[in-house]
Amino acid sequence: MIAALPMYDRPELRAETDALWAALRNALRARGIAAPEALTRDRDPWEIWQDPDLLFAQTCGLPFRARLHTQVTLVATPDFGLPGCAPGHYNSVIIARDRVLAPRPRLAVNDALSQSGWAALQGWMGARGVSPGPVTITGAHAASARAVAEGAADLAAIDAQTWRLLVRAGDADPDLEIDRTDPTPALPYITARHTDPAPIRAALSEALAALPQTTRAALGLRGIARIDAGAYLAVPTPPDP
Repeated sequence: MIAALPMYDRPELRAETDALWAALRNALRARGIAAPEALTRDRDPWEIWQDPDLLFAQTCGLPFRARLHTQVTLVATPDFGLPGCAPGHYNSVIIARDRVLAPRPRLAVNDALSQSGWAALQGWMGARGVSPGPVTITGAHAASARAVAEGAADLAAIDAQTWRLLVRAGDADPDLEIDRTDPTPALPYITARHTDPAPIRAALSEALAALPQTTRAALGLRGIARIDAGAYLAVPTPPDP
């Protein structure tokens, strides 16, 4: 079995992420569920998400609805307690060097299959009649934020939880924020297809409750929410950039 938490596994949070997994691993084993000793960090996320031996992982809403929802089982949704978001929801921070945008702003996008970096940005631009200019795929939210800060791009959308972590670490300038997008269901926890999610969900609740408050605060985790897969599938999917 394998487990991975790639979405917010930042270097300065490695100890806290490992502590979360250790608590969940122990709670799973107490229920008779075989759980790996450590998280997998040396494989491509798509390989992990589609591995038939997947026990527990976190993915993004757009990959889930675009490709994974028929291949995996939804377990739960994290609640990060983000401002303006209902439990289990998140949004994107819109960043720009100038509040008056160019007619066709240059976009920095972490990934074409990112809800927060691409789909949310397209929805925000469409609602304001902003036409996209050239798109640079940066590979990471931190790289998108850096591209805007350095003038290599005019506009980007950053996962609000990632933005909070970047600002806290001193890796992003909070003054770049110009707006926030409408909330959507946050990045789901998943397991392999045909796996019963109930005991995993119960173990996760137990693990979160057992974590020290300082660890939970560092991770930004308030708890978990139950959000139906249909809520993920209902979010619009934009064309590939």
